[in-house]
Amino acid sequence: MLYGRSAEISALDEVIARARDGSGGAVVLRGEAGAGKTALLDAVAVRGGAMCVLRITGVEPESDLAFAALHQMLWPVTGSLDELPEPQRDAVRAALGLAAGSAGDRYLLGAGVLSLLAEAAAPDGLICVVDDFQWVDRASADALLFAARRLGTERIAMLLAVRGDAPLKGVPLTVEVRGLPGAAAAEMLESRYAVPPGVARELVTLTRANPLALGEIAARLTPAQLAGREPLPDPLPGGVRLFGDRVATLSAAARLLALVAAVEADLGLILRAGDRLSAGQTVGPTVGPGETTVGWAGRMALAELEESGLAELSGTRVHFRHPLVRSAVYEVATPADVRRVHAVLAELSEGERRAWHLAGAAIGQDERVAGALVAAAERARDRGGYGDAATALARAAELTPEPRARAVRLKDAAVAAWLGGRPGQAESLLAEAREQVGADADLAMEIARLRGRFELNSGSAAEAVRILAAGDSLDMLADAMEAASYVGDTAAVVELGRRAAAHPEGFLRDTVAGIGLTLDGDAAGPGLLRRALARVEELGEAAEYLWATAAASQLGESDLATEMAGRAGRVARVSGMTGQLPVVLEFVATAERIAGRLARSQALSEEGLALAREAGYENTVAAHLANLAALAALRGEEELCERQAREALAIAISHRVGLRAGMAAYARALLDLCLGRYAAAHDRFTAIAAAGPGTGHPAVVWRMTPDRVEAAVRVGDEQGARAALVAYERWSAHAATPESRALLARCRGLADSCEDAFGEALRLHTNPFEAARTALLLGERLRRAQRPGEARAHLRMAWETFERAGARPWARRAQDELRAAGESGQAPPVAVLDVLTPQELRIAGLVADGLSSKQIAARLFLSPRTVEYHLYKIYPKLGIGSRTDLARLVVLQKAPVAEDGML
Repeated sequence: MLYGRSAEISALDEVIARARDGSGGAVVLRGEAGAGKTALLDAVAVRGGAMCVLRITGVEPESDLAFAALHQMLWPVTGSLDELPEPQRDAVRAALGLAAGSAGDRYLLGAGVLSLLAEAAAPDGLICVVDDFQWVDRASADALLFAARRLGTERIAMLLAVRGDAPLKGVPLTVEVRGLPGAAAAEMLESRYAVPPGVARELVTLTRANPLALGEIAARLTPAQLAGREPLPDPLPGGVRLFGDRVATLSAAARLLALVAAVEADLGLILRAGDRLSAGQTVGPTVGPGETTVGWAGRMALAELEESGLAELSGTRVHFRHPLVRSAVYEVATPADVRRVHAVLAELSEGERRAWHLAGAAIGQDERVAGALVAAAERARDRGGYGDAATALARAAELTPEPRARAVRLKDAAVAAWLGGRPGQAESLLAEAREQVGADADLAMEIARLRGRFELNSGSAAEAVRILAAGDSLDMLADAMEAASYVGDTAAVVELGRRAAAHPEGFLRDTVAGIGLTLDGDAAGPGLLRRALARVEELGEAAEYLWATAAASQLGESDLATEMAGRAGRVARVSGMTGQLPVVLEFVATAERIAGRLARSQALSEEGLALAREAGYENTVAAHLANLAALAALRGEEELCERQAREALAIAISHRVGLRAGMAAYARALLDLCLGRYAAAHDRFTAIAAAGPGTGHPAVVWRMTPDRVEAAVRVGDEQGARAALVAYERWSAHAATPESRALLARCRGLADSCEDAFGEALRLHTNPFEAARTALLLGERLRRAQRPGEARAHLRMAWETFERAGARPWARRAQDELRAAGESGQAPPVAVLDVLTPQELRIAGLVADGLSSKQIAARLFLSPRTVEYHLYKIYPKLGIGSRTDLARLVVLQKAPVAEDGML
């Protein structure tokens, strides 16, 4: 029976009930040692009715063994692995050691864990219980938390108990488990230990009503102390002292076995090691390959340990009654005893366990032990356990005698930590590596490049330029140019481009040199960019397509840049390149917004934002927030736009990321333009154009010029409109695509008040959203010229397009103009697919592309059951009943959902 926990049980019951009904979620139980978290888990885990329960407990000895906890959690449901999409299945099988090969992508692994748990949840739901989460190995913790953040449509409740303030990123719901209410604590003491009220009150005060402390202390009180005739012990035993006396009373053999169990959880290893340590010899005769009999000494010591109530057997594992028991065992052991135990366990184990036991037994530096840890790290890394690989490599570095080898291992540990979403640890490890480099210039430059990349993703982009520009290799010059482009430092981009031109020709060299030369006004620059873009069919990596995006942008061809960004996104999703996707999605989401596919851009940025936050990519977080702010502006959602822009600016300005600071400022200006606040919009656009590196960006100025010209014309600033047009003509001088020429024609129509230019723009547009903006401007002009009949067709097209895209302020403007032109303004028919959410729209598009639910799940990091859930919602919305019908609808309405954006 639990005392005083009705509120906590009610909160957990609600999570379980919602999961049973199909709205899954995760909750953290947080409290100090002995607060009663395990008792709460015991109580609620059986309250799910027919729901399946998977339960594990993190144990300190296995906290460095990659996927140890995940193996325990998922082993009972591995029979459902074949139901997973192939990439997810392969990742999970590799992580659990069920298949050779290296999947190595933590996003795929996390999605695979989610999918497998979703299969286990059928048909009645699933409760996942993880106790002592603070000791779950990092690889398992990352995979479980990835799934925990994506349970919204699953029948899964995940209950995570953690001691103290250990962060569990992305799980907002927390139940604080504190000391018991005074009355409940007194009732427990009276019921279980016959403690009278006066003594109970004193105990509650002294222990802060910690249930473990109350029970352990009450059980030790003498009859006189219980009756209040003698004072309570002073000081009261607390922490490890709660169990220290009981550990001390164990026989020497039982204490030794307890120490073995404190550093190893596997029962077989514990017994064999205990016997060897007791006898000082091998355990017994071999009975088979790798097998030995277990002597009676170990069994008797284990029986004594169980009878003491300090530990218990659970399957093939030994569990201490409470983690404080382990601490008490350590406290009575000498360091030499601990090393001796590790040494024997190392002789009896293999793989990662052997490596860590060797490390525990090591005295001083030892290359043999360091090598074993490196091998363990490589195995963990190949399975996607980057956090555990980083820990193993860092420990290997400590044990490495030779400075250069130590530096290499620290560098590799930093990379693993970075890929594991721990940028702070990565930067610390890299700083240690720099101190060990010595005179090795090549290694120093490799470390410098990593420093620059880390800074670019999560730190100061300006510092990244400084670090990366010190290198002479083409890769470092390209990285430096990327950083300078983020800052908006044109002079640095030009210099880096000229330095890159000295390298042999090739796609990357032509792109980097071409960008710099073009910005410098060198006539050779555009030719190099054209030559690079002519080789796009030879490209295979997402990063290469992003450089192609940059080349097209530099030429002023935003439509081609959109296409290249889309290719980068598709490649990143199927390539298994860990850590690359959040960054790639910055550009894909922006391209979708520019193309007018607002719902799709929204879904991509929301996904990218979640992944970037999980990975610790602060500058990518700013990018997605800025894009979301621009989308909110287009929808007229003022409060949301301001909040997201403010959050993006807080990161971008402090990190000197002018590209994202400029984008966030642009979102605010765009909001003013959309809402008809033309003077405010004009002021903001003017300020953005004048902003320097780190707070503004030339690319933002170029892309916003059509909006800037419109705002200038609206407020009567003809000179400002003309100046912006001249700059836009200069930037677009080498653009050859129809859409780039259409935008230039629209700007001329505005600045020169030229109707023919608007007509030319409408003939050239390939982007329906931009065509609608031009049509609105022309329609407004024609209506004011008393030509309403000619205006209505343009205004109607604009209204329908804006309604379909969800750009409500412009839709209202077009509707008002249409009514003023004499049309009743009947609402345009809603396109069938417009009733779908952004996520549903993406799934519908992938269905139309012929992908199965498993393939869609693999592409979007979902479970197949989640995909089926969305299809179940889609069919009644559209009045259809099959995938064939859905594919047909998408094909029929392909124009507003262009095929190149299907991600």
